[in-house]
Amino acid sequence: MKTHCILTLLLGFAALVTNAQSDTGAKKILDEVAKKYDSYKTAQADFGFLVTDAENKSYSDQGTLFLNKVKNQYQIRLKDQQLISDGQSVWTILKEEKEIQITDADNSTDVIGPNNLFTFYKTGFKYIGMSDEKVGANTLSVIEMAPLDTKKNYFKIKVRINKNKHIHDVSIYDKSGSKYTYTIHKLYVNHRIPSSQFVFNNKEYPNFEVVDLR
Repeated sequence: MKTHCILTLLLGFAALVTNAQSDTGAKKILDEVAKKYDSYKTAQADFGFLVTDAENKSYSDQGTLFLNKVKNQYQIRLKDQQLISDGQSVWTILKEEKEIQITDADNSTDVIGPNNLFTFYKTGFKYIGMSDEKVGANTLSVIEMAPLDTKKNYFKIKVRINKNKHIHDVSIYDKSGSKYTYTIHKLYVNHRIPSSQFVFNNKEYPNFEVVDLR
């Protein structure tokens, strides 16, 4: 599966305006997680993801997310793709295709993107707490969520949370039988990120075709 298809899934879930929780214990944990992430002005996350389809074929990759929440700016670095947003526009750099797509940034809360990636679950889901799970020496709280909108192309999201109330990983189960797991390996918060991380420099991409979709 192409990397840009995976990112489209990750960043393209529509958030709903209805809120219906079914488990007060799970709600308490999620509220604590959301409160912590909402307090951060900047964040840098080293992450990995693994995709397994219905035929048990898999694809994996590693990446880094840089985020300036105050200005709605971000950069996502992957092996075959890079996304840069200055808060107004988004440059999607497809390295294999040697193509750069430019689109308008969507800073609304109606669409899940990097700025609310860790808190998207606050509305639009019913959820339930499951039994804790062990990963190495760590005990993780487990919460499973189902979208209230049954027309979504996914039917379940599983979130595992560590003792620091940070997300360890998120697994998304879609109706085609594929599973997408995003694991946060390292997280750095409220540190200075150079503004150059959020500026597109076309000199770095000679011979790339530019497609302006704005």
